[in-house]
Amino acid sequence: MRIFLSLMAAVVLFVAATTDKAPFAEPAKITWENLKDVKFQKKWYPEEKMYILYPNFGPGVQKLSNKEVVIKGYLVPVDITTNTFVLSAYPNSMCFFCTGTGPETIMALKMKKPRRFKVDEVASFKGTLKLNASDIYELNYILENAEIVPGE
Repeated sequence: MRIFLSLMAAVVLFVAATTDKAPFAEPAKITWENLKDVKFQKKWYPEEKMYILYPNFGPGVQKLSNKEVVIKGYLVPVDITTNTFVLSAYPNSMCFFCTGTGPETIMALKMKKPRRFKVDEVASFKGTLKLNASDIYELNYILENAEIVPGE
């Protein structure tokens, strides 16, 4: 039995050392500064009869795509009935929708479990970061399966 357990431990260590997804890996702690690695280009969107900013994500942001991350920000409840929230780098009065900051300063939160938040409540969230460069009805950054990280 002891040899079996030693062999299993060796296999786990080998897999962890030879893959970029180590078992039990901690989520990457990111800041809004990390998400600034993006350039925007105006493109005409005929269905809406207007120009839309399309993102070109830089290599730093692309490395985070589909990875589990933790990020801290200000909450902006959008629709409590559908559990729709936006996480912002800035308080509501300074967010992308209100001032001259860019779309890289906000992120859609797709909560794992329904929850209520107050406007400008500060919290850290863990989830899978999705990059959106094509759906104009979604934000460019989406945190899927988002969960609040207590004490962060």
